[in-house]
Amino acid sequence: MEKLLNKFSFIKRLRGKRSHTEDSKKSPTRWKYLALLPAWVLFAFLAGILLSSAMTWLLEWVHLSPEQYLSPTAYQLIVTAEVYVLTLLIAVGVPYLVKRNETSLEDVGLTRLLSWTDIGLAPVSFVAYILTITVVMALVVTFFPGFPAAEAQDIGYSLFGAQLDNILTFLALVIIAPVAEEALFRGYLYGKLKSYVPALSAAIATSVLFGLVHLQWNVAFDVFVLSMFLCGLRSITGSIWAGILVHGIKNAVAYFILISPLIIGG
Repeated sequence: MEKLLNKFSFIKRLRGKRSHTEDSKKSPTRWKYLALLPAWVLFAFLAGILLSSAMTWLLEWVHLSPEQYLSPTAYQLIVTAEVYVLTLLIAVGVPYLVKRNETSLEDVGLTRLLSWTDIGLAPVSFVAYILTITVVMALVVTFFPGFPAAEAQDIGYSLFGAQLDNILTFLALVIIAPVAEEALFRGYLYGKLKSYVPALSAAIATSVLFGLVHLQWNVAFDVFVLSMFLCGLRSITGSIWAGILVHGIKNAVAYFILISPLIIGG
């Protein structure tokens, strides 16, 4: 009787191993998320733009357009923040409402506050990114001589006049954009993807989409490399704080490079 029970328990263990093996065979189907999740984030981003445009049209229709009361830069700042908020609400909220697919703070890398480790890693990572993108761009220009590496990025702001406009632009580029984009791309997208596919594949997919939404080839190469570093920081620290800092440093450097001729020229 004891031998029979032992055989039975052995069969149960075999069944457990077999089911585990079957699960592992099914795991490649999770690669579908490598296409589905970036497509969903892109859809949420476009939907956010459309909803923001619809809200603007509605305000104009009832003669309450913000452009009547705000400077172009202030208005653009509000629209930018609005698009980011709507995109995040759609990306996170719709899956929850439809399938009760929750997104936790751990998923987006916001389970803790900013740490000294984040602060220490940020400048080191920024320098590493600068060295890497310099080499990458040099190689791209060497093999593709017509590549527009020096083309200026369209930041979406016709600014640099009044001091208030400069402050608002700094706020949009150096604070709002890094926080929102890290929450969406290295937080939501990368955080979700790496639970389905290997981290490197998730980082590449995230970085490709991040490059594409910037709509300029030279900028796409730049931000692709940046995103790979930011995904690495997310994996190392388990948070998006270090990535926010690096992203903010990059945008701040770009901002001051753009505005410096005007400051020098008075």
